[in-house]
Amino acid sequence: MNIFSVNLCVFSLVLCVMLSFSSFAQTQDEQLAAQYFEDREYAKAAELYEKLFKKSKSETHYTYYLNCLIALEDYPQAEETVKKLLKKEPDNFRYLVDLGNIYNIAGKRDEAEKQYNNAIKYLQPDQQLVTDLANMFIAKQEYDFAVKVYLKGRKLFAGIYPFNFELAEVYSYKKDIPAMFNEYMDALLFNEAYQEKVENAIQTALTDDVNNKKKEYLETALIQKVQENPDNKMFAQLLVWHYIQQNNFEGAFIQARALDKKLKEDGSRLIELSNICNANKEYETAIKCLQYVIKKGSENYYYTTAKMELVNVMNKKITEKGDYTQPDLDELEALYRSTLDELGSYEETVGLMRGLAHHLTFYQHKSEESIKILQACMELPGIRQKELAYCKLEMGDVLLFTNEVWEATLLYSQVDKMFKNDELGQEAKLKNAKLSFYIGQFDWAQAQLDVLKSATSQLIANDALYLALLISDNTIMDTNTVPLQMFARADLLYFQNKDSIALATLDSIETQFAGHSLTDDVLYKKAQVFLKKQRVEEAVSNLHKIVDDYFYDILADDALYILAGIYENRLNNKEKAMELYQDLLLKFPGSLYTVDARVRYRALRGDKIN
Repeated sequence: MNIFSVNLCVFSLVLCVMLSFSSFAQTQDEQLAAQYFEDREYAKAAELYEKLFKKSKSETHYTYYLNCLIALEDYPQAEETVKKLLKKEPDNFRYLVDLGNIYNIAGKRDEAEKQYNNAIKYLQPDQQLVTDLANMFIAKQEYDFAVKVYLKGRKLFAGIYPFNFELAEVYSYKKDIPAMFNEYMDALLFNEAYQEKVENAIQTALTDDVNNKKKEYLETALIQKVQENPDNKMFAQLLVWHYIQQNNFEGAFIQARALDKKLKEDGSRLIELSNICNANKEYETAIKCLQYVIKKGSENYYYTTAKMELVNVMNKKITEKGDYTQPDLDELEALYRSTLDELGSYEETVGLMRGLAHHLTFYQHKSEESIKILQACMELPGIRQKELAYCKLEMGDVLLFTNEVWEATLLYSQVDKMFKNDELGQEAKLKNAKLSFYIGQFDWAQAQLDVLKSATSQLIANDALYLALLISDNTIMDTNTVPLQMFARADLLYFQNKDSIALATLDSIETQFAGHSLTDDVLYKKAQVFLKKQRVEEAVSNLHKIVDDYFYDILADDALYILAGIYENRLNNKEKAMELYQDLLLKFPGSLYTVDARVRYRALRGDKIN
């Protein structure tokens, strides 16, 4: 190696050491400056950041240096610093806005606005630049100038992009609610494909609407838009959506019906609305939707769907209210029969036939006719295997209702075998396990339940786990199985819809075996019966006893979750519902209900939920 090569290597090594030392020193200065800034020692921080900025020309160092000068109220130095940069880059938005901000803080509003307007004047048709400049103004709470930026951007991008959503956000900051909603609605005029985006934005905007002023304005504005734009279906659709969000299903029905008539549609949006109403237990409105579709005539595509769904909705409306009368049940039976007479018996109406069979057995005590209907279903030519399985399960339930347990277990076993690795097969196995439990064959029930603990269906797995624990807790340590046999009998009576006898049996357990380990299970089962019979106060009382006295047991989180739902949806006590959801989250973090409880709690608190 010659002397030149040696010198070059030495020079390179020295240079690397110097650069490393310089980098290390800068890092030290940055850390020290940041510490000074955090400790509000702005003079010391300014000195270091000025040194760093001169060397690095970094935007970060510049920002901190400028903030230090403003904090020190050294406005002349801050102004001089920004003006030097503007000489090099006279159209740089950042520096123009910063200079305007300095003037504004110093009390020179006219000078500030002049610089802000200069920044806007230099705007070019570049969407990113428009957004960046607007965000600079938003960061400084100069919302009026952010609006000016987007309005100029709208002119620059005339017919291409109107910045509706961005403007709506700024108007939201300004608390200018009418302008915000007008921008969202104008977005629909610009592009109908924005409907979902507009709905999401409006839903977010309404989350903090404590006094309902936003909702009231939105509804008024939408009605006005519908009237002003009779040929534009988007505003009517948005109004339907808004009514659904506010649980104003009657208003949604009126608008959906008007849309259907105006657009000469086939009733599809009414079918969709009826499904939403049904899911929300708004049965009267669901019925109106379906009756409207039916009136379109039998040639309409959705006629058969509407006819069958009407029976299902009527079924839920009558049976779920708990205090139904015999005329109510007779009316429902007549509707089932007249609908089947009109539509006929074929594969598409098997579900309706099963529904009639269930109604005849569990409500009208006509099990012999139910069996004939189900046999006719199973003999239909070309019936799918899954439909056949559902018919067998229903037939098993009917036979269990009439206490023909061996015939019932045979049918359940057939479905279990037909769909061994399917959720339907697991449902059949669970029915068999419950049947064994009902008749006191606890060991055999336990064996089947052990298999179902790992079922793919979470609901089936949890039902299996609960029943398995119920059996083991009351047989392993207690040789007297009489209380468990009585409870199993009450559970069967509950299944058979014989609620009064079920309650009497549960009362007997409490009387004869006071303090038994089954007490919380008895309370829970009674609460289920009371809710079914619409005896809400008695249900609440029983659930509170579980939460207060049996908080350590398996049913405590179930009771808390049901209680919270009752207070939220039936008693309209949002504060108590929030308290109970919070208790569930804190005391039972591993509960099956944790995720939903957190969502419900946040919704009641008014959080934005994506």
